[in-house]
Amino acid sequence: MPGNMSSPRVTLAVLASVVAAFSMLQSLVSPALPVIQHDLHTSPSTVTWVFTALLLSVSVATPLLGRIGDMTGKERTLFGALIALAVGCLIAALAPNIGVLIAARVVQGVGGAVFPLSFGIIRDEFPSERVPSVVGVVSAIIAAGGGLGIVLAGPIVEALGWRWLFWIPLILITVASVLVRRYVPESPVRVPGRIDWLAAAFLSGWLIALLLPLSAGRQWGWGSPRTIVLFAAAAVLLVGWITVELRSRNPLIDMRMMRLPAVWTTNLVALLFGAAMFAVYAFVPQFMQIPKAAGFGFGSSVTQAGLLMLPMLVTMAVTGSLSGPITPYFGVKSQVVWGSALILVASLAFAELHDEPWQVALWTAVFGIGLGMAYASMTSLIVQNVPREQTGAATGMNANIRTIGGSIGTALASSIITGHTQPSGLPTEAGFTDTFLLLATFAAAAVLLALAIPTHHRTPRPTPTPILEEVTS
Repeated sequence: MPGNMSSPRVTLAVLASVVAAFSMLQSLVSPALPVIQHDLHTSPSTVTWVFTALLLSVSVATPLLGRIGDMTGKERTLFGALIALAVGCLIAALAPNIGVLIAARVVQGVGGAVFPLSFGIIRDEFPSERVPSVVGVVSAIIAAGGGLGIVLAGPIVEALGWRWLFWIPLILITVASVLVRRYVPESPVRVPGRIDWLAAAFLSGWLIALLLPLSAGRQWGWGSPRTIVLFAAAAVLLVGWITVELRSRNPLIDMRMMRLPAVWTTNLVALLFGAAMFAVYAFVPQFMQIPKAAGFGFGSSVTQAGLLMLPMLVTMAVTGSLSGPITPYFGVKSQVVWGSALILVASLAFAELHDEPWQVALWTAVFGIGLGMAYASMTSLIVQNVPREQTGAATGMNANIRTIGGSIGTALASSIITGHTQPSGLPTEAGFTDTFLLLATFAAAAVLLALAIPTHHRTPRPTPTPILEEVTS
């Protein structure tokens, strides 16, 4: 019987393994995009959709399955999401061409629901005073998993080939599905309601209408009729989506909750962080793999590119784990402000100083400090400023908004980089420089928004900390 051997420690361990697996899968493919492009005979702009399609699918599937989980049971919905993720990995591993691979990534995106479902299970299964701490632990694992995927991609590709970037997760996800079914208890909490399919249609519609011209605008021409029509459609569909959500009794994303000052400011910071984070995941490894004949880049292998990203993983993990313990001395708002400022510094530095591998490693390390510092702090701000019964929905919404930002940032970066090409077909240095100046702009806006986050005056809840002994005792 599912859940009959569950305990807080086992539940947390299984959920941590699930979110880590999906977080790694999000970034695992990015260093291998040049290899996939060559093997499947496609263009740089098209292969980027292997990354973007997953984020787009996650953006829609996350709130949709989160709602289904609230209605029908989070454990069974989590199990279903993992099955879809496994099917997507299988299709990707066998994909004969780029179109099938992109479609497989869309199927994999259904697995993005593991984030809000896991947060919801934590809310339902753990004592209320421990929920913020457990949420912080899981948030830190999500951040670290994304960085670990970049590092592991190289050895896997060089030893086994890029298709094993999907075979290995397929094995891990299959095991995780069994563990979820056996050890994660089915939540007794049910929220009556229905699925707002119209809201889901509007959400997917405006995202697709926005991302297509952002990705292909340079190729089509920014003033071309289809670019203008798609941007206009995105604006209309966005307004329609917000209107439907406000009127819905069962919104996918609760716009009323978004009105809370601490929530909307933190979520806008998350949007900008997602844009910067996923663009770095996708394009810094590509920069390192550019042949030296192009006049820049290091001609790195996939493994070498991953190793140069290792400083970011280490600093992100360290600062993320310290975020909770230092909160009494260095508040969560301050951490978001300084984290955004460090990402601004790293982006500007990368744009100007990237001639040597050690420089790139240094700037990615600084970027990781900023990311780790702010990541868990944003989750804590959300947890502290919404009713306890809305913790799962609010943290899931924050993760989803970060993913939407990642979709937008990746599409913009792809457009800029593929819009600057040499006669040989290789990107130019200016494309990467402009991309990181754009990320610096995002970071500067994040600093201003972080400063606008209201100071929390109520008695604070326990802040997210990595002290597993307290959580699982």
